[in-house]
Amino acid sequence: MLSKENTGLIITDIQGKLARLVHDSDAVVSNCAKLIKGAQVLGLPIIWLEQNPDKLGSTVDELSALLADQYPIAKFTFDACEQPQFMQALRTANVDTWLICGIEAHICIYQTASHLQQLGFNVQLICDCISSRTLANKDLAITRLVNRGVDVSGLEMCLYELVKDSRAVEFKKILTLIK
Repeated sequence: MLSKENTGLIITDIQGKLARLVHDSDAVVSNCAKLIKGAQVLGLPIIWLEQNPDKLGSTVDELSALLADQYPIAKFTFDACEQPQFMQALRTANVDTWLICGIEAHICIYQTASHLQQLGFNVQLICDCISSRTLANKDLAITRLVNRGVDVSGLEMCLYELVKDSRAVEFKKILTLIK
């Protein structure tokens, strides 16, 4: 079970034109915004990644506005674990479980989640907060990650799992996000 005391969020490469070209892009961006807001309500550490931002562009406005108090980590490798600044952010966060959202599922999400798991982290792929240009590639990424032992969750499921109790201080804010 997820616990807010040992869980963080990794936002991966939701940038530029590509963010608008992925399968079901409007829903993915909207769900990622809810996930970010939920993580903020719960006080989770957040790591924000951008793949080659000079070429691919910045994170979409809807999400970057929510993250205005921090800066993205630029990366050029598809696997974020190959980026020293990312690895430092992981150590600084001091949690052992990571929720992952973003694009593209079959490239950067797949490689980063696989490597995180190899490093001993618990990884939760938030299936309604990831995408690829094609649904087939998203499905392929989920299948391969599940076969590697990565857990799959959804936006609503993970937020309620983290809240745990309808009497929790954060419950009403989370409920408002989900409605």
